[in-house]
Amino acid sequence: MSLTHFDGKGDAHMVDVSDKAVTSRIATAVTWIKMSQDAFDIISEGRAKKGDVLGVARLAGIMGAKKTPELIPLCHPLPITKVAVELTLDPELPGVQIEATVKTTGQTGVEMEALTAASITALTVYDMTKAVDKSMEIGGLRVVLKDGGKSGRYQAI
Repeated sequence: MSLTHFDGKGDAHMVDVSDKAVTSRIATAVTWIKMSQDAFDIISEGRAKKGDVLGVARLAGIMGAKKTPELIPLCHPLPITKVAVELTLDPELPGVQIEATVKTTGQTGVEMEALTAASITALTVYDMTKAVDKSMEIGGLRVVLKDGGKSGRYQAI
C-alpha cells in the first residue's frame, strides 16, 4: 500500500478526489485530558474563572472541525453537515473524556476533522484551567469510527 499524499517523485500533493463517488461519510475521534483533583472539581462544580469550561470547549471543537483544511495542509475543504462534541467528566482519571463526531456527504472522509475537533476541545479545556493545573495531560487521541467511501467501515475494537 502506498501513501496517497505523495506523487511518483515523492513530492507532497493534494489527492485528486474528483473521480470518487459522493457518499455519506462519518468519523468519530476520541481523546482525554487528565488533571488534578482540584482542577476537576472546579470544572465539575462550575467554578472556573473563565466561565463554562465544557461549553466553551465544545464550541471550540466544533469550530476546529470547520477550520481543519486551514490547519492541515493537504486536507480538502468539505461541506460538513454535522459536528457533535461530547464531553464527559471522568472522576477516575480525574479529567474529561472527549468524543467528536463529524458527518459530511462528499468525496473524501472526515477523519481529520474529527481528530481536529477532539484535539481542539482538549486544548481548550487545558487553556481554560491551566491557571489551576499546568501539568494536565492530553492523550489517547484516535479515530474509533470511520464509515463511507471506498474503504468502507472501520471501527476500533
